[in-house]
Amino acid sequence: MTVALDALAPTMPSPVTFLELEITGRCQLTCESLCYAKAGPTEGHGSMTADDWKQLIGEAAAAGVKKVQFIGGEPTLHPDFEALVHRALALGLHVQVYSNLYRVKLEHWDLFAHPRVSLATSYYSDVAEEHERVTGRRGSHGATRANIVQAVSRGIPLQVGIVEVFEGQRVTEAREELLALGVRTVNTDRVRSVGRAETHVPSTGDLCGRCADGRAAVMTDGTVTPCVLGRFLGTGNAKTEGLAAVLGGQRWADTAASIPRRPVAAAGCTPADSNDCDPANTEACDPAYD
Repeated sequence: MTVALDALAPTMPSPVTFLELEITGRCQLTCESLCYAKAGPTEGHGSMTADDWKQLIGEAAAAGVKKVQFIGGEPTLHPDFEALVHRALALGLHVQVYSNLYRVKLEHWDLFAHPRVSLATSYYSDVAEEHERVTGRRGSHGATRANIVQAVSRGIPLQVGIVEVFEGQRVTEAREELLALGVRTVNTDRVRSVGRAETHVPSTGDLCGRCADGRAAVMTDGTVTPCVLGRFLGTGNAKTEGLAAVLGGQRWADTAASIPRRPVAAAGCTPADSNDCDPANTEACDPAYD
């Protein structure tokens, strides 16, 4: 199928104001049928050092980024997680922490309560067996659910994504449960062919059509991509080239132009705010074409 990019992309992508920082590949969970990052208990933190990340966060703020999302893996497992969050906050950035909420340190709750910090997590079913079928970790359902309740009770802004991984999964029931628990933002989606869920060679057709539009992601080795799900579209390396140089470079422009765009953003899909547009967690963010 031939796609007319001019018809799908009437405007150029907007400047990057939201940056996903994949600071580690380590995670307590395995998610063998889902994880786009192929994270797990034995994975490392990558070649980006704490100083590299601090430098990059500074470059991001100078380049006009308004919000960063710490993601992994499980970002709280990075030994310099707190220092990196404080670095972003000191520069006036808003921060979202995308955590599995399997284990939360007491001091992290205080950090999450900062007025410019929000949380995001994933939840797969209201039934423990189904949730743990995805995560590969016994007890993960009860632990994550308890910490969702804790976040709500503390008044911490929280978004929860539900990804449908297998047929018959209780997605609707999980969403109803989360809303009943007081979660205000619950998004749903299907599994994408990226990482461990790959069923074919990933392409731009697997993306939501909004990647690189106001957003970008940096991998654990400094590679810059249009989003964490668009990790197969490397556009340069922030560690060796500098973030501004990558985002202002021809590879970034060419990659952004190669992603089929929606003529009009779908309801609930606003890439300037990750709470409403995350391809892994938002039902509105379907591929731009089949």
